[in-house]
Formats: sequence, structure tokens, C-alpha cells
Amino acid sequence: MNWKTGIAAAALGAVVVFGIGPLATQAYAGPKSGVLKSVDTDNDGTVDMDEARGAANALFDKLDGDHDGTLDRKELRGHVTAKELAAADPDHDGTLTKDEYAHLVASRFKSADPDNDGTLDAKEIKGVARLLK
Repeated sequence: MNWKTGIAAAALGAVVVFGIGPLATQAYAGPKSGVLKSVDTDNDGTVDMDEARGAANALFDKLDGDHDGTLDRKELRGHVTAKELAAADPDHDGTLTKDEYAHLVASRFKSADPDNDGTLDAKEIKGVARLLK
């Protein structure tokens, strides 16, 4: 290995250790430091159904820009896909009421809780995060 290759290898190593390493850690910790942290009101490192319900209600109110008590496709953009909206809309009116949205959150919560302990940790909350924040 010549000196140029050695310097390039050292630089690459520094990027991996000091550059990408922290990014990878942040990406993994993202839900914990983002959604999990903001929704985990009792700071126990997990989100239970009451915490999820509270966050979902707050998000519903925030998204309901026209204050009509429902969320339409436009208001749900980025949180619920068209397919998810159709599946969660029992009366097929193209909107979700707060109760319908809460039911969707509860259903998604249960699906994201494979160990059935009634809480979601940093890994499990990924399946529900779009509905809470």
C-alpha cells in the first residue's frame, strides 16, 4: 500500500467512525428520540395505548384544518395512504371521524405489539409513528 492509498483508507475510516457511525445511531434512535420521546408522557421508554390515544387525538385536532370534525384525504396526507383510508372508513364517506381515526390507531397499535405486552418500544412504534406525530 502506498502513502496515498494509506491516507485514503485512513480518511475513509474516519468518515465511517466519526461521520456515518453517529448517523446510523441517530437513525436507529430516531423513533426513541423523536416519536417515542414525544409520545411517552410517563418517560418509561415505551408507549402504552393511553399515550398513543392521547397523541392520536392531538394529531387529529392539528390535522383538522377546517375544523369539521373529520379528516379527509388531503388532511391525512403523509399519515394515512388512500388504501388505509378506504379500509378505515366504514361508512365510505371518504373521511375519518375522530372515533374512526382512534380505531385505526388502536388497530395499528395492536398489530405493532407482537409480544402483546400492551406497550410499544422504539422498534415497535415504527408501525404506528405516522398516526401519532
